[in-house]
Amino acid sequence: MDIEIVRKICLKKGETEKCFPFGDDTLVFKVNNKMFCLARLMPPHSINLKCLPENAIEYRERYESVTPGYHMNKKYWITVQLDGNVPSKEIEKWINDSYNLVATGTRKKTGKK
Repeated sequence: MDIEIVRKICLKKGETEKCFPFGDDTLVFKVNNKMFCLARLMPPHSINLKCLPENAIEYRERYESVTPGYHMNKKYWITVQLDGNVPSKEIEKWINDSYNLVATGTRKKTGKK
């Protein structure tokens, strides 16, 4: 999977915003003003995604290209190297899961439906 596909997947999600709060080389996708995906635009390309703690452990054990979230809470975030070692369908599922975790969490806190 490449960065352009990641961008398209993220922008298809409802209420998604994109921004560059950390500089020109990191594209951040947010829902309800909360990050769900950070994409490194400079090689080597990678993305940070939020996930359940038990999934973070499983993904890191299963794939060498998945590591604890770079500059994030390592319990809830993973970094995925976009080097072809993780199937695209798996990455797309993880993006969807990250979006849903963040969107659901912010809705609970704000009372939005």
